[in-house]
Amino acid sequence: MEGDEHKKDKKEKLKNVTRLCHTKAMVTVNGRYPGPKIVTREGDRLLIKVINHVSNNITIHWHGVRQLLSVWADGPAYVTQCPIQTGQSYVYNFTVVGQMGTLWWHAHISWMRSTVHGPIVILPKLGVPYPFKKPYKEVPIIFGEWFNADPEAVISQALQTGGGPNVSDAYTINGLPGPLYNCSAKGDTYKLKVKPGKTYMLRLINAALNDELFFSIANHTVKVVEADAVYVKPFDTDVVLITPGQTTNVLLETHSSHSNATFLMEARPYATGQGTFDNTTTAAILEYHPNPNSGNSLKQLPLLRPKLPSLNDTAFATSFVSKLRSLNKPQVPTNIDKRFFFTVGLGTSPCPKNHTCQGPNGTKFAASVNNVSFALPTTTDLLQAYFFGKSVGVYKPNFPIDPLNPFNYTGTPPNNTMVSNDTKVVVLPFNTTVELVMQDTGILGAESHPLHLHGYNLYVIGQGFGNYDPMKDPLKFNLVDPVERNTVGVPSGGWITVRFKADNPGPPQLGTKNGLGGPQWGWAQPEAASTTV
Repeated sequence: MEGDEHKKDKKEKLKNVTRLCHTKAMVTVNGRYPGPKIVTREGDRLLIKVINHVSNNITIHWHGVRQLLSVWADGPAYVTQCPIQTGQSYVYNFTVVGQMGTLWWHAHISWMRSTVHGPIVILPKLGVPYPFKKPYKEVPIIFGEWFNADPEAVISQALQTGGGPNVSDAYTINGLPGPLYNCSAKGDTYKLKVKPGKTYMLRLINAALNDELFFSIANHTVKVVEADAVYVKPFDTDVVLITPGQTTNVLLETHSSHSNATFLMEARPYATGQGTFDNTTTAAILEYHPNPNSGNSLKQLPLLRPKLPSLNDTAFATSFVSKLRSLNKPQVPTNIDKRFFFTVGLGTSPCPKNHTCQGPNGTKFAASVNNVSFALPTTTDLLQAYFFGKSVGVYKPNFPIDPLNPFNYTGTPPNNTMVSNDTKVVVLPFNTTVELVMQDTGILGAESHPLHLHGYNLYVIGQGFGNYDPMKDPLKFNLVDPVERNTVGVPSGGWITVRFKADNPGPPQLGTKNGLGGPQWGWAQPEAASTTV
């Protein structure tokens, strides 16, 4: 097999961590939060042994890795594998094919990913240069969320009561909340020390559970060069928007001389929904070193803050996303075999008898796609059920390709907000070309929805606001240089259209990164590909 072979052990273990004057035991990998960085090259084979030393079941997902012919190594619990139980281990064996850039890994069961996550750095093959100036240094910047409580207890309570989950107590940069929070200890701020006149590549990763984030560095501009491990046409910006699950590489050109100031790097949410959210701001510090003008202490220098967009600045968000274009000519499917129209949004499900629920009118909130809220299997995984020909009673291959009851998706909501709850999948023949429209709904309030398709990159050929118009909107599709991403954001009160080719056999999963139902549907394509699963 081409490339080098890397063998690593990852041990899931509890570690006491203190932030915001709260100490708690939380699940980590090898005792680190965030977890260890995986550095590899395009073409390398990775063997990663995960050993579970905690009481929780666990799996690891390699977010954005194509997993060509290795779908069993993808990691979503009950989709491609059963969880790794306490005291057990599992070896993830896969090869990085045709990818380079920044991806990330995280737990893929319940809300374990809030603490179990880390970066994946895929370098080009030896002798292959970047399509831009080689950076002086490369630095992962991981955005996350800190809960004073146990995140597993937070989501468990939300699923039991049917209300929205309690929001986080802070956002973090590389695991640290920064100086803007009350009771944030002296050492709880990440510091990036830079030299003047150098180029730094910041590998941005949004590992937050639910929130899109704005990110900016005071008095500095960055150049966006990559999104989700795909090169984009470079553009300069003062602010980056990054959706949960996405990665973005930016080049930071430091000032040519030492500055008589230090600079905050800040991130805070872009929020479009009506529910509560963490509206705080996390910060790290950019320091120039050495600085002959500062004497013996950088504490004497003024600390400058960036100007971030307002929390609901949809105009900026739309403008930023529109600038993302593929650098190289993408292979966008033009002859489409299957077209799907999926509505994405919040609905309700009945409250169980003898329970009190905190959703609308005593119901439970439920996220859904085409009015189906996805129910994970509990005794086997989808891939295993298909492989052994035992899918009956595990999943149904009749997921609706269009809404069963069309309505004015961004207008007056229907009176009946109830959704069904089932394990339904879409079955596609191998090499099917797909066009998928995802439409936000305002049933319980419009909001943006980040969605990630496992095992694939999606060509984002169009997006807009209001209801998708199948006659007019395709006339504006970009088939020349659309951005290619594994995670996309459905605009609040709008739609997004993507295309891809189903050339990766197995049950890749389309999931939304909200906390009210987890993955919404499974995508399987076993028919013509059964001999290669």
